[in-house]
Amino acid sequence: VHVYITGLDDAGQVIMMNTALQLEVLTTSSSSPQTLSNADFAIPLPSELTIPGYISSCRIWFAVGYLNFSVVATADGAGLVAPTSVNPTDPSHDVNWGFVELTYTSDGLWADISYVDFVGLPLGLSMTPVSGPVQSAPGLPANGVQEVCSKLQAQAASDGQPWDQLCINDSSGNLIRVNSPGSLLPSNPDAFEDLFTAYSNSVWSYYSTNTLYFNTQNSNGNVSCTVQGGELTCEGDNRGYAQPTAADIFSCASGPFEILSGDNDIHLAVVPRLCAAFNRATFLLPGGNYQPNLPPSSYYTVQPNNEYSAMVHEVEIDGKGYAFPYDDVTPSEGDDVAGFVAAADPSSMTVILGG
Repeated sequence: VHVYITGLDDAGQVIMMNTALQLEVLTTSSSSPQTLSNADFAIPLPSELTIPGYISSCRIWFAVGYLNFSVVATADGAGLVAPTSVNPTDPSHDVNWGFVELTYTSDGLWADISYVDFVGLPLGLSMTPVSGPVQSAPGLPANGVQEVCSKLQAQAASDGQPWDQLCINDSSGNLIRVNSPGSLLPSNPDAFEDLFTAYSNSVWSYYSTNTLYFNTQNSNGNVSCTVQGGELTCEGDNRGYAQPTAADIFSCASGPFEILSGDNDIHLAVVPRLCAAFNRATFLLPGGNYQPNLPPSSYYTVQPNNEYSAMVHEVEIDGKGYAFPYDDVTPSEGDDVAGFVAAADPSSMTVILGG
């Protein structure tokens, strides 16, 4: 197993830990990707490793074998070309890998396990602060990929949606990862096309005569919204929301969920809460007229929903770990399901490899 550490330094430059265990600023003048040497950046799995400085937007990658990273010149300096789970021609396609995300600054350390893009090599987290209790997010069990895939295959057989196509085999035909549903759309634009249509119509119809409230969890408090002229409009929001497509719901970044320059604080608060409620299918449940409000036990209890996210949370050892982009949306007094650990005074962080 090899470890790779990538991220940004305080100046926003792309950095990567080298095999001398130093954070190196990546540079290039080439407009075509230049492959980085595994001899320079693939760190044999250590029992302990110290990151010698602050780092943001960091990923700690773990691979059974080697991954392919490249660097390319961009208008903003060197850019990192990292492995992707969705491209079957990616040089790292047949490698079993995964990553954890973290940011470490003078204010503290924040880290999470993320299955937003895919489920692969099982990883978990444990954070020990100088003061306070240990925080943990154990992630998936050792057979997590197989369990998630089996559940999605059963769901596909039940509802006719292509959930089973999210299971990805290597070139030898062995199951190696499960991709998130949005990853299927570039190669199959019709996938999941009608998945949320009836549900979205029911939500829009219900809230044309009833009020939906979003707790912005900031100084704006609860914001009231109703459907008018086919759009969900919210008090004090700078613009409304059209009905989303499945692609919008899975990405939380397109259609009505796209954030534009000039969007106000209310809009910035509504977008993640609106998208989370679609993925979790909580709008029409008792108490669903307040978002976020319901506990995790209410998530994914009716169909349609983001079955990938539902199955990932079902298989996770403690039900925690990001499975869609706004999976950190949580009621003010509720349980977090994002698998997030944080400390202003971190002492150490342990990554649990293999479930």
